[in-house]
Amino acid sequence: MPELPEVETVRLGLVPVLEGRVLAKVTARRPDLRIPLPPGFAKRLTGRRVVKLTRRAKYMLVHLDGDEILLVHLGMSGRFTVHGKVVGSFVHRAVDAENGLGAHDHIVFDTDAGQRVIYTDHRRFGLMTLLKASEQEAHKLLAGLGPEPLSAEFSAASLSKALEGKRTPIKAALLDQRVVAGLGNIYVCEALYRAGISPLRLAATIQSARLKKLVDAIKAVLRDAIKAGGSTLRDYKHTDGELGYFQHTFQVYDREGEACCTKGCKGVVKRVVQSGRSTFYCATCQR
Repeated sequence: MPELPEVETVRLGLVPVLEGRVLAKVTARRPDLRIPLPPGFAKRLTGRRVVKLTRRAKYMLVHLDGDEILLVHLGMSGRFTVHGKVVGSFVHRAVDAENGLGAHDHIVFDTDAGQRVIYTDHRRFGLMTLLKASEQEAHKLLAGLGPEPLSAEFSAASLSKALEGKRTPIKAALLDQRVVAGLGNIYVCEALYRAGISPLRLAATIQSARLKKLVDAIKAVLRDAIKAGGSTLRDYKHTDGELGYFQHTFQVYDREGEACCTKGCKGVVKRVVQSGRSTFYCATCQR
């Protein structure tokens, strides 16, 4: 499942292509993804100008003129590719593919600049829906989300308050989107390793000094991952078709049985299952 860095990378790739552009034509090649598309989806989007692209947690928000937002979630295999002439420096080459007619090319956006943005999703676990911008915070998919981890709102103090009385392991607590928005399995494992905190430790028992270290580690690992273009494990790619590279710098994730990366540590990376998900950590230097 794409996590915050992957979604942010996709957003950054689409900004120079979509922001300020008119959606000259939108084609929906099927009536649903994970959920049904809104009635008249393609018609309602055609002719609209994209004001800006933002992100909330693992959702991308395409703000349109007329107080409306296209809300997008990539699911497990959803991805956007950009075809046509290159705009901006991030999308550094056009993608030569099936031009939106592939079996799993479900939504096609043609802009007034002559570019085509194709949403492909062979598992159809992604979703797209429309909502009023004025109702964004109250929308059922966005209401109750915790602070953005890269914002000033996310701090040791706010995390301490959110974890107060929690008797769940810190790994599970950080995956709770009400505690902090957008974190997923990979980056929680990596952040806990950087902070030297065991994923098995009860959330409420972590003291303020260590929480500060954890918050700093979360912010650092997310920034590093965004800089590297996210992590490619199976289906995730950039909007230009390239793969993300952060998986090459994993320090614990998917490294079971390998030596710990911490200098002087003689431990090895262990794998345990928590809440049905694999957790990777070094039991020697993570306490």
